[in-house]
Amino acid sequence: MKISIKKFFSYYKPYLRLYLTVLACAFIVSGLTLVFPLLVRYITKVVLEGDLSTALSKVYWLGGIMLILVAIQNLANYFVDYKGHEVGACMESDMRSELFAHMQKLSFSFYDKEKTGQLMSRITNDLLLLSELYHHGPEDYIKYLVRFIGAFFILFFINAPLTIAVFCFLPFLGVFALFFNKILNKAIRRNKERIGEVNAQVEDSLSGIREVKSFANEFVEIEHFNRENNRFLESRKKTYKAEAYFYNGVEIFLQLITITVIIFGSASIVNNTLDLADLITFLLYISFMIEPIQRLTHMSTQFQEGITGFQRFMEIMNLKHAIENKPDALILSDVQGELKFQHVSFRYEEHLEHVLFNVSLHIHPGEYIALVGPSGAGKTTLCSLIPRFYDVIDGNLLLDGINVCDIDLESLRKNIGFVQQDVYLFSGTVLENIRYGKPSANEEEIITAAKNANAHEFIMSLPNGYHSEIGQRGVKLSGGQKQRLSIARVFLKNPPVLILDEATSALDNESESIVKDSLETLAKGRTTIVIAHRLSTIRNAERIIVLTEKGIVEQGTHDQLLSSGGVYGQLYSKQFELQL
Repeated sequence: MKISIKKFFSYYKPYLRLYLTVLACAFIVSGLTLVFPLLVRYITKVVLEGDLSTALSKVYWLGGIMLILVAIQNLANYFVDYKGHEVGACMESDMRSELFAHMQKLSFSFYDKEKTGQLMSRITNDLLLLSELYHHGPEDYIKYLVRFIGAFFILFFINAPLTIAVFCFLPFLGVFALFFNKILNKAIRRNKERIGEVNAQVEDSLSGIREVKSFANEFVEIEHFNRENNRFLESRKKTYKAEAYFYNGVEIFLQLITITVIIFGSASIVNNTLDLADLITFLLYISFMIEPIQRLTHMSTQFQEGITGFQRFMEIMNLKHAIENKPDALILSDVQGELKFQHVSFRYEEHLEHVLFNVSLHIHPGEYIALVGPSGAGKTTLCSLIPRFYDVIDGNLLLDGINVCDIDLESLRKNIGFVQQDVYLFSGTVLENIRYGKPSANEEEIITAAKNANAHEFIMSLPNGYHSEIGQRGVKLSGGQKQRLSIARVFLKNPPVLILDEATSALDNESESIVKDSLETLAKGRTTIVIAHRLSTIRNAERIIVLTEKGIVEQGTHDQLLSSGGVYGQLYSKQFELQL
């Protein structure tokens, strides 16, 4: 995957002035490093070979200069280390916020295919490694390139033929490095995918820990985890093998460079074309030249970690929102709740069969209807099209005569309330979870909503009332209590359109009775669509819509459908027999 250079460097922009200061300090540090061998050369070639009576005072002066240079160097190093990491952390935070905000806007079709653990890996681990590249990359490359280039010119000045002999190795070293960098890029990218699978397995297992324990299947989860963990281990082993070849190959080149300097340098001394002091200086600068190559070699792993992290970051950022607002999207006001499905067809993927095909349905404002039919007929899918969790493939879906595709998404969804069978409560307090229905609500509004949902009494029995912590996904509450909190949320939201998706099917009789009363109160004056498998719960619906794989096959009241002896009558008879 190609990366956008412009996009990559755009994240420096808010911190450019500070980071340029960091780079300037890195430049100073490297420049001062190059001065020390020159001072040693000056002492050995000029001071100690001159008038020894004044040599000691000159050595002291040069020693003082060295101490001043060391002080400047360390102050600059401190600034580079502290502020450089700070810039990297700020950029990481910006990218993480941008990625999370982008993920919030992606449609259900994206999350239908992605694993939570994989996405978490991209948000956390990938961006952490990328921030290290953002911080250390330019800083270290400037630092070591200054040393490398500076050492080259000084070496060339000391002995040009020997310098050229040394640099003959570099083209071969460059080709070798490029070859292994491609291998490392693939290996590190595979590592990220594998650790994402490990995260996905952990997230899946821990989220379903009650199911795991209820079936005594801990050993199954351990096997699954160990399989993913071992795949990650094998991936890491291959990466380390490639790194070992790479690093040791580079070391061989560097050792050959050192040997070349010693042999040819010694020959030059014998031939009187080089003196010992210059050879010592040459060896010092060779070490200065070799160290950057060694460091840049080891940085190649960091570089590849960061680049693959950025590639994976951009894979998500480049995903277009499957469902977007039109430029002139309408903001709803005074919604009546009339819904029209006009020859609506839908399928989840192009290669899959239609879930809904040519469905037409008119729901009047304030009407209470029920959707029934066999599993897989598309009842939940039909309701998911109303708030545009998915977009229709063909046909039109109208709210108050306006195509939902022409309505601002936030405005559309604020006017639709969902109560589902699988209630999701967030970690936090009761108050915070109810307020989710209307973030601007005050405590009095929240209490009123809870009372309407028949939740106030049980909330007040909790240790801290509305400020009680309910645990992850409301683990400290019963099914009925969680459902009443979700209903309180919708009361607080106060939408004109209400969708109830199997809202009571998982509850015991006592809880169901309480929740049913709450739902009846909630449904008053709203356009309400109830999805139900238990047909006994929707006898009082104004209209029952029977949906099968063939589309809408029947509609009418409970009594009308029973007397017609069609699909509804057969479904009802089967349930009645099962209850007996």
